[in-house]
Amino acid sequence: MEVVNAIGRRKSAVARVYVSEGSGKITINKRDLKEYFPSTILQYVVKQPLSTLDVVEKFDIKVNLYGGGYTGQSQALRLAIARALVKINAEDKKTLRMQGFMTRDSREVERKKPGRPKARRRFQFSKR
Repeated sequence: MEVVNAIGRRKSAVARVYVSEGSGKITINKRDLKEYFPSTILQYVVKQPLSTLDVVEKFDIKVNLYGGGYTGQSQALRLAIARALVKINAEDKKTLRMQGFMTRDSREVERKKPGRPKARRRFQFSKR
C-alpha cells in the first residue's frame, strides 16, 4: 500500500495527514501523539475513527498540524484521519458517517464589528 494523504480543518486549525501501513504510530509535527496532546481526552478524540474501525495498530500516521487551539487541532486531525481511511477503504464511509466523523464542522469565529467591544456585544448602556 502506498501513502494516502488527506486534509482536515476545524476553526482555524489545519491537519494534513499521511497514512501508510505500519504498527499504529501517530507522529504530529515530528513529535509523538502522547507528547503533542498530553490530555487523554484529546488523544481519544484523535483515535476515534481508528478505534471505530478496529485498525488502531494497522497504520502509521504522519501529521502536519498548524493553526487554532488544541481542541480545534484534535478535531481537525480526527476529520483528516477519517477522510484518509475512506480513501483506503470506501466501504468504511457509512460507519464513519454514522459516528459523525465525516462531517466538516464549518463554524468559524465571527469577526469583530466597529463600534462594538466584541462581535455582537454592545457597550454598557445606562439611561442616567
